[in-house]
Amino acid sequence: MPLPVLPYDRKAALRYAHRWAYSRNPAYYDYENLGGDCTNFASQCLYAGTGVMNFTPTFGWYYLDANQKSPSWTGVPYFYNFLTRREESRGPFGVETDMEGIEPADFVQLRFRGATFGHTPVVVSVGEPATLENILVAAHSYDADWRPLSTYFFEEIRFLHVLGAYPPELSPPSGP
Repeated sequence: MPLPVLPYDRKAALRYAHRWAYSRNPAYYDYENLGGDCTNFASQCLYAGTGVMNFTPTFGWYYLDANQKSPSWTGVPYFYNFLTRREESRGPFGVETDMEGIEPADFVQLRFRGATFGHTPVVVSVGEPATLENILVAAHSYDADWRPLSTYFFEEIRFLHVLGAYPPELSPPSGP
């Protein structure tokens, strides 16, 4: 039987993004000096809108403290892999889409140089029609809020649309 889908509270994710765009929530470690804080910030926004983590070792999406987190919580390619996974598993999920398919509280990933994507801003506004000039983002690592995508110099871009979240387990598994 398929898992039920919880709606993504985009307003809660956006409130969080605007509240913490230029500062750091003390409940989370700041990875700015360890490769950047952008995907950590994106994950915090996503969690604010879903309230569900996936505690699967290695391939889940969770944060307990600075040393107990999944690679997908802070790593750009791992965040993408978790969010766009095919199997139904606990936590938020979404799809890669085009520019016209994104909404506020979705995510953008940018590849600057090299083979991998390296930045995950949070979409805070999408104008009509959707263009790089009127899609505005919030981000950590070069902290920003209401920043037009057109002000970034990148080689490649991808858009991630959040569809919802699969709920947490209601109770822990019981023994034999």
